[in-house]
Amino acid sequence: MRDSTTISLYILVMASVTYLIRMLPLTLIRHEIKNTWIRSFLYYVPYVTLSVMTFPAILHATASIWSGAAALIAAAILAYKGKSLLQVSLAACAAVFLLELFLA
Repeated sequence: MRDSTTISLYILVMASVTYLIRMLPLTLIRHEIKNTWIRSFLYYVPYVTLSVMTFPAILHATASIWSGAAALIAAAILAYKGKSLLQVSLAACAAVFLLELFLA
């Protein structure tokens, strides 16, 4: 078991790093960003982060990676066609259910 000073040091380092990540952009960038490449990059960062966190969870949330992939494909096709979120999620659930039913 670690002593309390080591744990306190870990917490202090984590808090400092978290604070610096949030504080440095506010203090260093005081003017509007006009570079189109940087603006585009910053615009897409939240979408990429969400995708990177969600994609593996979709594939590994089921008993088989194939049923997760089938749900992803079904959902992507219906979402591309402009269907509602309810229809997309029901189709993904149905794809998982049917594939798990036939693979088991």
